Amino acid sequence: MEQKKKHIAIIGSTGSIGTQALDVIGRFPDHFAVEVLTANGNAALLIEQAKKFKPNVAVICDESKYREVQDALWPEGVKVYAGSKSLEEVVRMEPIDMVLTAVVGFAGLRSTISAIDAGKDIALANKETLVVAGDIITELAAQRKVKLLPVDSEHSAIFQCLVGEWQNPVEKIYLTASGGPFRGRTRKELASVTREQALKHPNWSMGAKITIDSASMMNKGLEVIEAHWLFGLKAEAIDIIIHPQSVIHSIVQFADSSMKAQMGLPDMRVPIQYALGFPWRLPADYPRLDFADFAQLTFEKPDFETFETLKHAYRALEKGGNLACVMNAANEVAVEAFLNGALDFLQIAELIGDTMEAVPFLERPGIPDYEASDAAARNYARQWLNK
Repeated sequence: MEQKKKHIAIIGSTGSIGTQALDVIGRFPDHFAVEVLTANGNAALLIEQAKKFKPNVAVICDESKYREVQDALWPEGVKVYAGSKSLEEVVRMEPIDMVLTAVVGFAGLRSTISAIDAGKDIALANKETLVVAGDIITELAAQRKVKLLPVDSEHSAIFQCLVGEWQNPVEKIYLTASGGPFRGRTRKELASVTREQALKHPNWSMGAKITIDSASMMNKGLEVIEAHWLFGLKAEAIDIIIHPQSVIHSIVQFADSSMKAQMGLPDMRVPIQYALGFPWRLPADYPRLDFADFAQLTFEKPDFETFETLKHAYRALEKGGNLACVMNAANEVAVEAFLNGALDFLQIAELIGDTMEAVPFLERPGIPDYEASDAAARNYARQWLNK
């Protein structure tokens, strides 16, 4: 069956996911075309990408860099816009078939909502969008009959295991985690870890924020909440299992006790390609898994006492309302502070927990409430740091 070329908008094209997505797209010029590229402030890389992939539109969110991008891309015939508000507008463009949301954090929320409202399928790499406002996102996607295709390796694995199984009840899912650079460490050992140590992930190459989230295990906590919204599962049906080799990307357990796992070498291009190409599996020359290279695949239970961020995430999921939004905002402030040397590693979880207690709980928030909760949490977290 002939496949229609998909026109892709990449929100956050200069980050880790965005650059790998362009690597995928560049391998399949007959299947994908780049319609929109956007960056926060990396004007030089945005210009380089736009010159290579010839999108219709490029957006630089940092308005001070508009002239630099405009002057470079005007001769290329690429329209250039500036400011975060432009993201919400360009994702609605008629030629776009799919929007890859690859920005990090709360910043991806408004543009994702706008794209869904315009009927665009979403390749979701911004897990915080579902963490913050999963109820609104999933309801709107259902109304607009829009696909939410996960890009995170764990959620892509679950999704792949469920293809052809939609009618069969899921008993439980297991989100695998490498354990990050501090697997097996005690709280005493973690008290003195450095920024450089936390940024050395053993298996995956990722941006700084998600790498720190992996080190603190908050990334896995965010993924638990994301899985709840993507797959309609309660907290007790979502488990985390530490799997240091990162070969099994996640597991589904069905009601008959059968389990299905999706496997492969750690390479984010694989789940990116699956989301962009769905429902087709496009042939690629990525390295293959050789079982002879892995004499053992090992598994451990996560340490909730040492990595308290996991407790925060499950609590946020179980309570609902705006609590996950507050948790996410506090984590973004904490990670930035840690990267800047203003916070010790163990204080990340402490700051998050205190912020979750301090910001007023809202049981049924709307988008303005989520934005207000995000702002309140960031304000409290910054005051906490100043103290």
